[in-house]
Order: sequence, then C-alpha cells, then structure tokens
Amino acid sequence: MIYRYINWMMKRQGLVCARGLLAIFLSLFACTKWVVADMKAFVGGTLIDGTGGAPRADAVILVQDERIVEVGSRDEIPIPSDARVVDASGKWIVPGLIDAHIHFFQSGGLYTRPDVIDLRDVRPYADEIASIKERIPATLARYLASGVTSVVDVGGPFWTFDVRDLARQTEWAPRVAVTGPLIATYFPQELKVDDPALIKVNSAEESRAVVREILARKPDLIKIWFIPLPGRSLALQTAVVQAAVEASHAAGRRVIVHATELETARLAVQAGADILAHSVEDRRVDDAFIKLLKDRNVVYVTTLVVNEGYQEVLGQKVRLSNIERRLGDPEAIASFRDLARLPARKRLWAFHWFGRETVFWNLKRLQQSGVTIAAGTDAGNIGTLHGPALHREFELMAEAGLSPQEILTAATRGGARVMGRSAELGTLEKGKLADFVLLDADPLADITHLRRVFRVVKGGQVFDPKAWDERHQPVQLEL
Repeated sequence: MIYRYINWMMKRQGLVCARGLLAIFLSLFACTKWVVADMKAFVGGTLIDGTGGAPRADAVILVQDERIVEVGSRDEIPIPSDARVVDASGKWIVPGLIDAHIHFFQSGGLYTRPDVIDLRDVRPYADEIASIKERIPATLARYLASGVTSVVDVGGPFWTFDVRDLARQTEWAPRVAVTGPLIATYFPQELKVDDPALIKVNSAEESRAVVREILARKPDLIKIWFIPLPGRSLALQTAVVQAAVEASHAAGRRVIVHATELETARLAVQAGADILAHSVEDRRVDDAFIKLLKDRNVVYVTTLVVNEGYQEVLGQKVRLSNIERRLGDPEAIASFRDLARLPARKRLWAFHWFGRETVFWNLKRLQQSGVTIAAGTDAGNIGTLHGPALHREFELMAEAGLSPQEILTAATRGGARVMGRSAELGTLEKGKLADFVLLDADPLADITHLRRVFRVVKGGQVFDPKAWDERHQPVQLEL
C-alpha cells in the first residue's frame, strides 16, 4: 500500500517529492519498531501514584519510550508479549522525588559561602568554584542515586545553564530546571567573581533590563533575592521586585522570591511572586497571609534543613545520616573538619538560626490551610549536601507535624508545580513521564523508608543506585 501510494505520487508530483515521502515512511517505520522494542512492564509492586488515592497492590506500569502508557492493577492491564518485564514484587513505587530548591554553584562544603564565613585567605573563592564545576557530573549522579529525578536550581551564575544542558545529555542525572542569576536588592562583595550568582539592581528600570538579559538564556523561571536593606526605602525595593515580576510574567516566566520575613514575603506575593523560596522564619503567619497565598495559588517551599546544616557545621556538631555518608560529596564533608583547625577568630560566623518552633508552626499551619507545599533543601549551602539532603528535609517536615502522605505530595506534586511541569511530572498517570522510584519499604508507614531506594526510573530508563555507590566508599566523619 505504501509503495503504491509513492508510485502514484511519483507520477503526479515527481521523483523528489516521492523520495521525501519514502524517507518519512521509512523513518516512521523504524521509529515504530524501536518503540515496541522499548516497552517495559513494571509488575507486582504496591503503587502510590501521588494523586492522593489509596495505594494499589499488585500494580502494573507500562512504559513505552519515556512515558507511561498504562497504569493500574494486574487484572486490569494485559502485559504485551514483547514487553520487558521488571519484577517489582515486594516493592513500593512512588513518583520520582523533586528537590524544589538547590544551588549548583555551591558545594555544601565549608568554603562555599564566604559571605557567611569568610575563609578566602584559606581557600580562594575562585578555587572553590572551579572545584565545584569539576564535580558537577558526580553531583548530578548523587541526586539520581538518592531517588531525586528532578531538581530546581533557584539561583546561580550563567554557567548553571550549561549544567542544565549537561543533565539533558547525561544518563546519570536528574531533570534540571534553572533560573540563572538571582536578581538581587543586595550584593555581598565576598561572592564577587567574573560570572556571579547574583546581579544587583538599584531601580525598576535596571530590574527589567536584567530580566531581559536572563531571558536570553531561556530560564525555566526567574529568581529574586529580596533582602531589605536598612537606610533604603522599602517601597523602592519592593518596586524593584515588582518590575522584575512584571517583566518576567510578560515573557511567560514565573517568579520565585527569596523573602524569609513575614512582611517581605507578603510584599513579594502582593507584587506577583508565584513561589516563595523559603519558609517564613521571623513570625507566625497570619490569616491574611494564608488567604493571600491561597487566593494567588502561591507555592511555599520548605528549606528546613539548610538552617540545621549551618548550625551543625559551624557549631562543630555534625551528625551525618547513613544516606549522607553513602551519597554525600566526600570533599564537602571532609571540609567540615577544617573549621576546628582554624584560629578562633576564623570561627566567628554571621549566620542566625531562627527557632524551629516558628518555622515548624508556619509549615504545619499552611499545610492544614490548603496552601501548596513543595519540598526543597537549599542544597549547596554549608552542611546541606546535594542529593541526600532531601531525605533529611523529609524528617524535619515530619517533626513539624506533616504526615508521610503530605510530605510525599510536597516532594512530588509540589515540586512539579515549582518546575512548571505538572502536566508531565509529580504523579504516575497515563501520558506522564516515566519518572518513579522503587522502594524496599512502605514510605507511608515511615517517611525514612524513602531512603530505601531499590531502583530509580527516569524517562523509562532503569538505574540501580548500587551501580554508582560501588564506585564510592561511605564517608566516615568524626568531629
């Protein structure tokens, strides 16, 4: 039939057109053969699909190429004879985890934030950045081995766009969304390099110009660092934020804002912020603020663990979990010991830890009120390790009073909202990307069971974390 049609077209349109049609048909035929060969059936696991429904025992997920084509129980879904069957019996299946707040330009080690503790005379900041860049492939792999199939880099130099490109070409890597440089109302001079993570703006006009500069690199969203400065008009600084929001929205980009105090968070949302990058730390949220977030459908990102990371490393009381020892960057972890060897004057640091009570209370109150929560770590900051830090974030969310189901939703559907990819990620449904994790234990019984990763599936490709772990020895740390 195909060749009769081509012969007819040759007579009617000529040889060139016919050759083009033949090429199209052959490519379609080749593609069809390849798709059929790439059918996988994950069979027998207990499915927690992320939609909020009850877990389904003896489930089947059919994956063709990189997408889910069917999902349900074994008695509902016939398994094609040519599908490669993956036995998931005795396992629990959850959507791929998403860390909705990380920074690739930071290592998690002691020298990565000279604006917090300035050790540039011990290790030049340029050397720190160069080392971070060299370790990016391993950093990407640490996320996937941790069960994290997507991350959002919410502020970094222009070179972080190259990290996104690298992740797209690398098997052992999560999906990466990036904002590019933070548009900042304040710039710490300690972070000054040729390609800085922040760009300071002093006016609404400058703010719009910087947005245009970042948009040229096609960011997934725009980040604003809203740090009110004493002696400067808060109204002027808010106008700078609003100008960036308006310029971003006009280009179809959502905006995430760092605003950790209640009143600056309120101003940011009123200015049009789509996402709050951190928990509110200074005061308990009020009913008016909660209503504002709900009315505007704003996502609230947790980042509880980052404060703990600073507190432990700079207080020289580091406690690493097993998964942090196994998957954490050994160079970053080794740097924690250096603080004890430095003169006492070097150990002074300017980081203030807000009390857990307020931060935890706010998270619980917002969760109960129906505000969309996303799990994020601020990984890369001192003591917050790329990859496994998300599992510590889950523990802290549980301490704040969230249930395992609520935490899992924040780490899947909430993260997909931040990425702007809810249509493709966050739940396990027909037509969505085949990103999920097979676990050895039930995460709804204990949130720490999310650490017990058996296999990771990203875009239909199956990864064994042990295949990466075996090349890296667990890290021992004594302080």
